Amino acid sequence: MKTPAISKREFLKLSVTGLAGAYVSTSAAAGFAPERKKIPLGLQLYSLRKECAKDLEGTIAAVGKMGYKGVEFAGYHGRDAKTLRKLLDDAGLKCCGTHTALDTLLGDKLAQTIEFNKTLGNEYLIVPSLPLKYQKSKEAWQQAADRFNEVLPKATAENMRIGYHNHGVEFTPVNGEVPWDIFFNRARKDVLIQYDIGNAAHAGADAPTYLKKFPGRVASVHVKPYSKVNPDALIGDDEMPWSEIFKLCEGISGVKWYIIEYERENEPALVSVEKLRKILCGLGKC
Repeated sequence: MKTPAISKREFLKLSVTGLAGAYVSTSAAAGFAPERKKIPLGLQLYSLRKECAKDLEGTIAAVGKMGYKGVEFAGYHGRDAKTLRKLLDDAGLKCCGTHTALDTLLGDKLAQTIEFNKTLGNEYLIVPSLPLKYQKSKEAWQQAADRFNEVLPKATAENMRIGYHNHGVEFTPVNGEVPWDIFFNRARKDVLIQYDIGNAAHAGADAPTYLKKFPGRVASVHVKPYSKVNPDALIGDDEMPWSEIFKLCEGISGVKWYIIEYERENEPALVSVEKLRKILCGLGKC
């Protein structure tokens, strides 16, 4: 029997209702199964910040039971690295990154930061934002890149990777130039990118354009939905070109982790992140 044609958007819509898996099975039987990439799926724990604050142990265990492969920390809730590592091991999770303030990578603090992350089993030190002094001009953004360049060889010597995560300011032109381009053109090629799809889209940045700009440097992406008309939209209900985004991530961008992040409070956060994982699984990303 000939498998009926289906558009990319229709496929995404089917995934939201749980029907995408059925279509994949039908297509596979007909010899048209989509290629499945080996990019693991992690969760940014900021998505569960309230739950982590109340019950970190139970929350991490719940994430593991959902089927996530890793978590990215955005704060440690007063726990030391050994305690956190045991929680991860017990839940069958890896640490796929930590959001690490720039000042904890500078001077004498770097060694302590590296030791903490080695205990976690994490190699990705991702700076989630920059102090305002680095955002005021082209020269300021270049100075920020220089700080990363200074840290890079010290981190690399310890088998650690450093990178930068965007919000929206990176795509607001400064004297006609885009700060994202200023920063990554100045930074050495081993300074990695964590591209937050939702944050960038909110600032008007086109994900495919930026995922193509620095081939091989995108260590991870924050898989975050964005919709102009429905702020509570999940993946597939938003307007993002996910099929193209995934193709780039799995091709030229060099992505090692898909990391889901969802910041809305329209329903319990544990419900939202489980829904999003199931949607990604329906799209063949698990």
